[in-house]
Amino acid sequence: MNDNPAQKIRLIMELRRQGISNTDVLSAVERVPRDVFVPPTFRDRAYENIALPIASGQTISQPYIVAYMTQLLNLDKRRKVLEIGTGSGYQTAILARLSRRVYSIERYRNLLETAEKAFEELKITNITARVGDGYKGWPEQAPFDRILVTAAAEEVPQALIDQLAPDGIIALPVGRDSTSQHILRITRDEAGNLSEEVLLPVRFVPMVQGVAE
Repeated sequence: MNDNPAQKIRLIMELRRQGISNTDVLSAVERVPRDVFVPPTFRDRAYENIALPIASGQTISQPYIVAYMTQLLNLDKRRKVLEIGTGSGYQTAILARLSRRVYSIERYRNLLETAEKAFEELKITNITARVGDGYKGWPEQAPFDRILVTAAAEEVPQALIDQLAPDGIIALPVGRDSTSQHILRITRDEAGNLSEEVLLPVRFVPMVQGVAE
């Protein structure tokens, strides 16, 4: 592990300056070693506030975006979370520190296997992950208190809205292409009514239907 305390402190200070104020989220970023989820070639850059490439043309998101989207979910240890796009597993591990259980879906088997090795290495036991089509969600485990999507859909998949519990929150990037994407937060109240907020402009890899061959 290249767990550099000085680099990590710099990153936490930078996240604070950028408006990440939730102390639980900052603590999770501090405690989850990002270098474990970064390919060996980029380990020396693990604590820079940048996205980095991983296998299958995907990326490990910038720590600021991970912290920002996590903060939007208002997590606590009672919450059951669905994550669409396990990717490197870094965001999954952050969610796992802050919630009761995380169910994570990844369309690339090789990414899922690498992420699961990292969870095992870090002894994280409250993540259940599988290969699947994120557009369909995980109906057998629904409803979910929180849903986080880590790839950009053109519009919000209806299956995910259907699987959101009352008093639930979805955070996801939405947009037709990388120049028009925004983070959207959708909240369902106790009566089942939905409200949405259009937030930060972002650039995410596109959300693709189906499972990769």
